[in-house]
Amino acid sequence: MAGAHIPPQAPSDAIADLGYARVDLEREARTGDPEVVYGAGKEPKQIITILRQLQSAHPHRAVLATRLSDEAMRQVRAAIPEVEIDDVARCGILGPFPTPRGRVTVVAAGTSDLPVAREAATAACVFGAAVSEISDVGVAGLHRLMAVQDQLLDTDCLVVVAGMDGALPSVVGGLSGVPLVAVPTSVGYGASFGGIAALLTMLNACAPGVTVVNIDNGFGAGVFAARVARRSNAGHQQAALAVPRDESDVEATTPASPEAAAPSPLSAEPTRPVQVASDGQLGQSPATAS
Repeated sequence: MAGAHIPPQAPSDAIADLGYARVDLEREARTGDPEVVYGAGKEPKQIITILRQLQSAHPHRAVLATRLSDEAMRQVRAAIPEVEIDDVARCGILGPFPTPRGRVTVVAAGTSDLPVAREAATAACVFGAAVSEISDVGVAGLHRLMAVQDQLLDTDCLVVVAGMDGALPSVVGGLSGVPLVAVPTSVGYGASFGGIAALLTMLNACAPGVTVVNIDNGFGAGVFAARVARRSNAGHQQAALAVPRDESDVEATTPASPEAAAPSPLSAEPTRPVQVASDGQLGQSPATAS
């Protein structure tokens, strides 16, 4: 009910009780990421207050507000001059971005899908991944997608955004073995049923390994992708540290018997080599990327 007041609770360092919202101040400690403000349905002044509360609790990193109306974007800009507003994504970012770990590539089928794609890209940045964006490569012009195929491989997680028939994620999933999350959008004509057609196509993707989020949920896809990329980057770093440095290390780690050397069927996939890029980031060797 609009304007309803939440009954007060005992004071706690974990929660900021604003009367209309109980802001979770310890979500970062539990999940690695602060709470996010979902702007739809909130008054601009409420969004401003919650953003300030979150930024005060997390001054070391960016906090995010999504689904901002035109009026909310105007008032947030006026009240918090340092806020960064993405008019396409309809998001507001307050505070410094975290140091990127891993890379997310956001692929949009058409220009009409950009608001959802940009929401995904913004969320991935705020949640700690480096982000690349590829737009207007839908299946109606498949040559456009093939021209950027190498970029689909050189990343830790893909977010593929499409409306209409929603076929793009299945195609991308057949060209790359990179973890992929598909986002159906509500873009399309009558029989698209506001994105349901694209959603069903993605849920029935022929390519294996396609994960699907809700219609227009760019935020959810961006968070998922950033967390995959962060853990992938950490895995690359651990693999680099585990590589033997010289022959003595190899001898010291060689099993003494053939039985001990037999690989487990649960770990049959060979370790992929890693390389250090020019920017110091660890990444998968291009020669072995899948």
